[in-house]
Amino acid sequence: MLCLWRTTAIAEQVYLAPKDFLAQVFAGAVPDPKVVWVTKNLRADTNAIMTHSKGPRRIRYWTRDTRSAWILEEIGKVKPITTGIVIDNGFIERITVLVYRESRGWEVRHSFFTDQFIGAQLVENHQLSRSIDGISGATLSVSALTRLSRLALYLHETINPG
Repeated sequence: MLCLWRTTAIAEQVYLAPKDFLAQVFAGAVPDPKVVWVTKNLRADTNAIMTHSKGPRRIRYWTRDTRSAWILEEIGKVKPITTGIVIDNGFIERITVLVYRESRGWEVRHSFFTDQFIGAQLVENHQLSRSIDGISGATLSVSALTRLSRLALYLHETINPG
């Protein structure tokens, strides 16, 4: 039993607590959270972006002026990856892996990978405006973060139409 607990404890790495991420993004003055309800109208697009229909019905976000912050989760291979994404004026400003639970692919947390997303925006068919280089051995984690970034950009558009 102790060996099983130790394996689980090692697999989950908290790199930055979600509350600390929000404090950094909003310079300590975190706005109250808001909620996007993923209604029937949004569901088709979110399912297409995420390539599955197992997403949440409501998603919390924080916003001030033209910026929004999203804390989203997606399964890498078998466990969720918690990611913080900041969007400003329709462009990715920051993407940070907050909690990583998989046994492989943790390299996606490093800036050499996440910096590729900075400045990306959505183009037709909810794709990113730039390609993201993969990491050998982390294909599923790379895919999960790419889908989450597309989702955050799409949701930002839904709360800031125009």
